[in-house]
Amino acid sequence: MMADEIKNGSSARTGLNASVALDLFSIAGSLNSTLDLDFLLQKIGLAAERLLDSEASSIMLVTDDKRSLYFRVASGSGGGALKKMTLPIGKGIAGWVAQNRKPEVVNDTRSDPRFAGHFDKASGFITRSLLAVPMLFHGELVGVAEVLNKRQGPYSLDDIGLFSSLANLASVAITNTKIIQEQKNFFSHVLELLTATIETAKPNMEGHPPRAARLACAIGQALGVDEYEYRMLYYAGALHDIGYVAFKNPRLVRDLGILTPAEEHHPLLSEKMLSGITIVEGALPMILHHHENFDGSGYPGKLKGEAIPLGGRILCAVEALEDLRMAGLKDEELFRRAVAEMRAGAGTRFDPQVAEAAASLLESDPSIWG
Repeated sequence: MMADEIKNGSSARTGLNASVALDLFSIAGSLNSTLDLDFLLQKIGLAAERLLDSEASSIMLVTDDKRSLYFRVASGSGGGALKKMTLPIGKGIAGWVAQNRKPEVVNDTRSDPRFAGHFDKASGFITRSLLAVPMLFHGELVGVAEVLNKRQGPYSLDDIGLFSSLANLASVAITNTKIIQEQKNFFSHVLELLTATIETAKPNMEGHPPRAARLACAIGQALGVDEYEYRMLYYAGALHDIGYVAFKNPRLVRDLGILTPAEEHHPLLSEKMLSGITIVEGALPMILHHHENFDGSGYPGKLKGEAIPLGGRILCAVEALEDLRMAGLKDEELFRRAVAEMRAGAGTRFDPQVAEAAASLLESDPSIWG
């Protein structure tokens, strides 16, 4: 790069240090505050356009087979058209950057034989100059970031450093989001496997875990629980009976000092089996106490009234309703008996508020317990 270009770039950068720092801090803070990857990447692209005085930007990611790049976000006129296109690694300027893992400045695209003009034809955008940098995470190529058409002067070495910093933040955002999505995918599939296993633990349990989870959440919502407790209610509803699975595992039963497992042991076993799984930690008290009765006659702790966790009180009502279904009641008779049981047990077996919420829900919208 020419010495006067570097000098001019450094001079232009002098007044932007504070702005650069604020942008970098803002973007870095967003990495932990949102899982919306496109929002983060657009934010990074817009910051790059402003700080590097560019007309447009794009972020290209590596395909799963590691052979090509595809546009994840692209600004400027016609940016949407680019999202349907790919570029083989090694082809074009971005492909060269991906292959060599080095930044590249092209201040006159017409003079560079690597320039892939078909992207301009597809988008209608005319690229005169560009700066492309690789996005790397722990040595692995994540993608390539570009800014296009600097408005005043050429792209400089300072621009490369700044844009590389922004690209590093994009790499972290992309990798974090991918890991979280993979973890969520894994957990959702494991949850399905666990509920399927619970359904086989006792007769007539088919469909019980997802139904219990839906109904518990509906009752919780009617009672105004917060977002966290709502989520824990779902986990508790789906997993509260996993202790029945332990009945066939002597080691798990033995660890609790139980010689012969009985019905009243399954809440303890359920809590034991799920203990240590951070994501369901808030559901464990609900699970442990889902057979406590409001008047103190339940198990395992013989807790009474509001000493029973709200989630436990909700699940106690849900379990009673599910028992009616598993006993063979159907259709109008099932719902009539369910509403009657809630109201008859209010204040003794059930928390009166929970019982009334459940009865009202069943009367107004039977589909919530479908």
